Amino acid sequence: MLNANRLRVLREVVETGSLSAAAERLAYTQSAVSQQIAALEGEVGLKLLERLPRGVAPTQAGLRLAAHAETVLAQIETAERELQELAGLRRGRLRLASFASAGSSLLPEAIARFRNRYPGIELTLAEGEPEEIAPRLCAGEFDLALLFRFPAGEPLSPYAPRLDLHPLLEDPMYLAVPAGHRLARKPAVRLRDLAKEALIQTSARTACARYVVRSAHAAGFEPQVSFESDDYLTVQGLVAAGVGVALIPRLALEPIRDGVVVRSLRPRPPLRQVLGGVRREGPPAPAVEPMLAILGEVAAEFASRALSPA
Repeated sequence: MLNANRLRVLREVVETGSLSAAAERLAYTQSAVSQQIAALEGEVGLKLLERLPRGVAPTQAGLRLAAHAETVLAQIETAERELQELAGLRRGRLRLASFASAGSSLLPEAIARFRNRYPGIELTLAEGEPEEIAPRLCAGEFDLALLFRFPAGEPLSPYAPRLDLHPLLEDPMYLAVPAGHRLARKPAVRLRDLAKEALIQTSARTACARYVVRSAHAAGFEPQVSFESDDYLTVQGLVAAGVGVALIPRLALEPIRDGVVVRSLRPRPPLRQVLGGVRREGPPAPAVEPMLAILGEVAAEFASRALSPA
């Protein structure tokens, strides 16, 4: 009898064209993926993959089995959801994914509340940027993901039409400056006041960095980016050290470290919308709706809370 987990591994390898990429998606080691494929080839008695100089390619048998795997795995997921519904949320699982700043600020409290109300549901969590999470959500690897998008400019993801998106929170950006900086004493700061400042931001490939650059252009200046880091704690550390200023989303300012002063931007700050994403294909896992409700509670409480220093 074919093993469902090995079919899942084959599907990921065929989709990515790489053992290492499939391993990363599945949170396996590359050797574990190779072992699963070898075991599956032993089960069917046919070679499923051809090794290439770069990556792998499915044989005819591998292509056919991968196509069947998609159907089989979808049926298994449907059966699991139906059984979870019958169990009335006493059993089952909920696979979550989130971008980092929501994962550190909103999700811990939401997970704690969910576990208290539904102790029989197993929860898992993966982390990544929305452009990384969205395709995996559409592929059925997650049941619910926290994503973000900006009000103008590039879309959330080409996968957005395949998702139901539930607004949770508006996450404004604040200006973080070193204590003693000239803007720390200014009662009202405008984006154009940063025209001659050394800017610290996330790496240029990220959606947040692209949005900051677009916002600066709209304010009439070219931002002078001096340092890049995708860790907002590092960004705050660089600000505290006095080497630049930064635009940081509210979710990433929990808490504000010593040596950093935060100022609101006028008349309206750049902001991003935080969303709960669920794939449209097939019925959602029964635990999705109660988790969305809990996330809504936590997001509303977060939005009403004042910024807190370290």
